[in-house]
Amino acid sequence: MADHLIQMKDVMFSWKPSRWWLSREQQQTWQIHIPEFCCHSGDRIFLYGPSGSGKSTFLSLLSGILLADSGQVTVDGHDLSRLTPQKRDLLRADLMGIVFQQFNLLGYLSVIDNVRLGVYFSMVRKQRIMAHSDHTAESLLNALGITDIHKMARALSVGQQQRVALARSLLGSPKIILADEPTSALDEELKDDFMKILLEQCDKQGASLIFVSHNHSLAQYFEKKIALKDLISSKDDTI
Repeated sequence: MADHLIQMKDVMFSWKPSRWWLSREQQQTWQIHIPEFCCHSGDRIFLYGPSGSGKSTFLSLLSGILLADSGQVTVDGHDLSRLTPQKRDLLRADLMGIVFQQFNLLGYLSVIDNVRLGVYFSMVRKQRIMAHSDHTAESLLNALGITDIHKMARALSVGQQQRVALARSLLGSPKIILADEPTSALDEELKDDFMKILLEQCDKQGASLIFVSHNHSLAQYFEKKIALKDLISSKDDTI
């Protein structure tokens, strides 16, 4: 069996919003509990659930943006709770490529400069690019059908923006691709094109994929499917 690339065990996390105009008794705490989650090298995992089910919180815990109150999150053998914020940032930069729902491109930068931002903080991924001539930003964009690499990102269509965002996440061959609702702004034809390209590129680079969406129809592209309600238990408690 492949080694665990990501493992979560008995993870507890709570949001404690500060509402100064409410009494302590009126404030609410939102809690989630993740008994167990595993991702092996090469896995393609589809996580689905409606808005508010904890998808973004789950990805933030998995990537070290948020730290669990208790339990353990291990990524590539590293216990995230034992790392400093700076080391968690570096681990995320080295190991993870992220495709965001809104793509998060900088409109005033060119296509090529937006893609290169994907490895700005990671020497590990920069070294992989130098070792593999077919893994450069230019070659990735060409494979994704983007030829005008000096065009400003703000002038791109939605479909083109998505492909540029995908190229940025793939640059430097990260071990893990996290996709957070990346097809929500696309029509059905573009969704199908994007999914085929995403899976093809993950296979080519050997990256594991964790894809989160509310759109259950996308499950057809994955063998491993997990409903967020089966993975995460959440509740609101009065403090």
